[in-house]
Amino acid sequence: MASGTVQSQGCCMRGRRGDRMTINIQEHMAINVCPGPIRPIRQISDYFPRPGPGPEGGGRDFRAAPARLAPLALAPPAALLGATTPEDGAEVDSYDSDDTTALGMLEFDLLYDQASCTLHCSILRAKGLKPMDFNGLADPYVKLHLLPGACKANKLKTKTQRNTLNPVWNEDLTYSGITDDDITHKVLRISVCDEDKLSHNEFIGEIRVPLRRLKPSQKKHFNICLERQVPLASPSSMSAALRGISCYLKELEQAEQGPGLLEERGRILLSLSYSSRRRGLLVGIVRCAHLAAMDVNGYSDPYVKTYLRPDVDKKSKHKTCVKKKTLNPEFNEDFFYEMELSALATKTLEVTVWDYDIGKSNDFIGGVSLGPGARGEARKHWSDCLQQPDAALERWHTLTSELPPAAGALPSA
Repeated sequence: MASGTVQSQGCCMRGRRGDRMTINIQEHMAINVCPGPIRPIRQISDYFPRPGPGPEGGGRDFRAAPARLAPLALAPPAALLGATTPEDGAEVDSYDSDDTTALGMLEFDLLYDQASCTLHCSILRAKGLKPMDFNGLADPYVKLHLLPGACKANKLKTKTQRNTLNPVWNEDLTYSGITDDDITHKVLRISVCDEDKLSHNEFIGEIRVPLRRLKPSQKKHFNICLERQVPLASPSSMSAALRGISCYLKELEQAEQGPGLLEERGRILLSLSYSSRRRGLLVGIVRCAHLAAMDVNGYSDPYVKTYLRPDVDKKSKHKTCVKKKTLNPEFNEDFFYEMELSALATKTLEVTVWDYDIGKSNDFIGGVSLGPGARGEARKHWSDCLQQPDAALERWHTLTSELPPAAGALPSA
């Protein structure tokens, strides 16, 4: 060495001036045991066979793996995790890869109840999560989002488990107002995050499940590795541009599908029943789901108004109470319209949802009309109510940015 010599029998180093400098035993052993330059560590891919020229042709023979690593490298990933290998032809819902095992695995169940239009998400447990805190542990929780859709409108969240990399939740989270159309084109995003009280919560990993993989009334079990999220280059500066691109694509899609396409603004669960004893229509406003956000805080203060058109005397208006700061309000309020069953055949029930604002006009969120002039599920719901007196019929309806022409002009807020 240029600055001194290392004594193999002792743990000291002598400098140019003859000063004796002691070194600890760890440095001494490192010098004696690991002489020479540092060599790069082999990648795990070096131990997997791949096509290519052999050693004679100047290439590298990757099949010549060390004997002690061959059983590990050739074993299937499922065997390494202790998971069962799926049968041939079965859909794979458990997998492993070098890039994702460091993030951990998440186990959960999904069930789509077609009759009640609900999606049940049972978050069971996670294993081997990536440490996020200084103590080598994490405070994990799980968030659910339905894509595409507004984040706050369909966000569900579990409780936080403290100081663990193998949390057990066993929590059931439920989405209401899920239709067959949602199942065909929406994706459920499941994110695992670490909660920090003194700073921003940290992202650990995520899983995205296309809902088309689910079959009605059949629970599906998942045990999947978490994946990394691909970040944007500059989220703060890109957010406005992304919103502009999103609006442009939405307008382009509407132009291609025709001028009659209406923007979806949420869902509403309505109950209709004609009472033969009371001789009138009982309208139940049960709840709303995934409403459009109208306030700057990302929420709304929704309430519901109903009219029975035509309304010559302007006495058919009913209004629910206001639910503060929510996009999934639950009302459970009933309104009664005294009227003969034969007269309802020419009537239209107009249901509108509004955002309550203090000191200014209330914002229109969305609406739907049920009657003989309606289309699809709205018309069928009205027809079934008239044909089945004394039967309470609950159905989900999609709120749109405009009311169908059969409902006439919007009422003043």
